[in-house]
Amino acid sequence: MPNFIPGLELCGRYYAELVRPMLDGHFPNLRYAAALIGYGSEVLGFDTEMSMDHAWSPRLILFLRENDLALAGQIDELLKRELPTHFLGFPLGTRPSADEPGVFFMDEMSRVGQVEHKTLLTGLRDYVLETMNWDLRQPLEPVDWLTIPSQVLCVMTAGRVYFDNLGELTKLRQQLAWYPHDLWLYLMASVWDRIGQEEHLMPRAGFVGDELGSALIGSRLVRDVMSLCYLMEKQYAPYPKWFGTAFQRLTCATAIAPLLWQAQQAPTWPERQKALGAAFELLARQHNALGFTNPLPEKVSSFHGRPFLVIHAEVFAEALKAKINDSEILRIAEKGLLGGLDQFSDSTVLRSDLRWRPSLKALYK
Repeated sequence: MPNFIPGLELCGRYYAELVRPMLDGHFPNLRYAAALIGYGSEVLGFDTEMSMDHAWSPRLILFLRENDLALAGQIDELLKRELPTHFLGFPLGTRPSADEPGVFFMDEMSRVGQVEHKTLLTGLRDYVLETMNWDLRQPLEPVDWLTIPSQVLCVMTAGRVYFDNLGELTKLRQQLAWYPHDLWLYLMASVWDRIGQEEHLMPRAGFVGDELGSALIGSRLVRDVMSLCYLMEKQYAPYPKWFGTAFQRLTCATAIAPLLWQAQQAPTWPERQKALGAAFELLARQHNALGFTNPLPEKVSSFHGRPFLVIHAEVFAEALKAKINDSEILRIAEKGLLGGLDQFSDSTVLRSDLRWRPSLKALYK
């Protein structure tokens, strides 16, 4: 087993030292983009030595012009014929496990004279259609943004582009870099609204002795706080496996993460309320620092005279909603602050199978 090399580095060297010289020698006039985006922990930079047991080998995506897609077969045969079986100690192919569906192992037995490499040759339009269920030739409408999981937007804009003399991939990644402004306001308003719907329920459940129910609501609030932090710092949130890991990279995490962890560990609702209240106050300060609305209260206060301290998150939601100017986004907001797919559902089926997108888009009509 070779020593671990982070995937972005390994695949970059695979392109620079093996693939690019072959393309330059056999297809000197080829215009293309070479990148590592899409699936895989290595795209987000979260791969570790353990990652090497699962579909791990040097890989790449080569994006060709639509007029050059006919060359894909020739390029594939060139790579199969001339690539070595190993690179930096790693086999250039993996094989599926016969006993564990979905698990891949290193393939040490590539057929002689035909290396089963992991270089995908495709067109950008085809790749986006498969990955995002969106046709590049159509405008990206608000309902498209709202029904594309944050994880997908994350992996389309993360990873690394090693070469691009087409410019199309670079332009697409710039387009997807972040939500349009008014849609950003809508999404932040929607998360504030979610917090407002439940911030008083956590202490209420605990007040009647239901600490389990209180802790469950508290965990939902912790997740909403984290989601709002991602939005405030203009970072796409990855799916659950890396949600907490990526959160630690946010600027606000140093101050707010310990409070959220205290809320998660708190054995009683007053302790939970204290930690969440401090986190809410930090959120309020972050909101005011963005300057999108007039300054709003940054201290928690009583919920209708009850001994429950809340930030009154609905006030933040309405203030952000009032700043939306785009007529289509405003129409969606007037139906209710449902938010995007990641706000209203944590279903793996809905968030990973983009075939649901046409049905999901109907929610906003």
